[in-house]
Amino acid sequence: MEYKDYYKILGVARDADTDEIKRAYRKLAHKYHPDVSKEPDAEERFKEVKEAYEVLSDPEKRAAYDQLGSGWQQGQSFEPPPGWEGGFDFGGAGPGDLGGMGAEEFSEFFENLFGGGFGSSPFGSRSRGRAWGGGGFSAQGEDQHARLEISLEEAYNGGQRRFQLSVPEQDAQGRLAYRTRNLDVQIPAGIRDGQQIRLSGQGSPGAGGGPPGDLYLEVHLQPHRHFQVDGKDVYINLPITPWEAALGAKVPVPTLGGTVNLSIPAGAQSGQKLRLKGRGLPGNHPGDQFAVLQIQAPKPETDQQTELYREMARKMAFNPRTHLGV
Repeated sequence: MEYKDYYKILGVARDADTDEIKRAYRKLAHKYHPDVSKEPDAEERFKEVKEAYEVLSDPEKRAAYDQLGSGWQQGQSFEPPPGWEGGFDFGGAGPGDLGGMGAEEFSEFFENLFGGGFGSSPFGSRSRGRAWGGGGFSAQGEDQHARLEISLEEAYNGGQRRFQLSVPEQDAQGRLAYRTRNLDVQIPAGIRDGQQIRLSGQGSPGAGGGPPGDLYLEVHLQPHRHFQVDGKDVYINLPITPWEAALGAKVPVPTLGGTVNLSIPAGAQSGQKLRLKGRGLPGNHPGDQFAVLQIQAPKPETDQQTELYREMARKMAFNPRTHLGV
């Protein structure tokens, strides 16, 4: 069956409040009402709009719908996520409770989610929900996502840190709010930019006593004053003198694991990359560090230094622009 993105159908954000949803519904219901609309698909669109409003205007149904998460797209083939134990069962509901819509007017997607309580109708026969007492539903809580910024040194060394995060949560009316939480997070050594850390059971609470969802922290590396990162490789711009480049030398280079000596070959050029194998982010196959050479000429500050440059110009005639034809 096809997934129905009720937020997209109404043209509202996932954190829209009840008034926004109502305004969007009224506007679209008027636009697509079969009695006034000249749109070729007005009747189908009108049914879609009413179905979307039926779910999003009801805090209980909206909360149940949101348990599916936000990763689905309108019209996408819908398969229950792993661990899904059935649809939502609103035990006492019937066609008269659904905004005046008859059971036959709802989509298959709606039937599978909110199918309980219709006796012998197709809705009742397809219900996979679990009711108890006077009715209700049980569903796993929605997974939550948050951004986690760490230093490059933390990504390299790993370890546990306590973070204060602002995470989204829904109130009883389905509105999105943010709550500050203190979490102890274990950072794996070698984690890369864009990877996620999963905290099991730290997501939204389950509905009707269902288990909570998970919290996924998307890692973002803070800019570093010396290093740049590409995947698991680390780059550093390494300034060297003209004589170190011309004659070759051993120079100290900072790495995330400490300072090492790097051999500069004679005749080195600006922009040349020298590899320090295994000095990038750690892992089963650790990354490398690359030193990008930047030749820097000192500014002459005395007459003697100026004369030395003039002597070099006389004795080492060299035109670095020959390849430009000038």
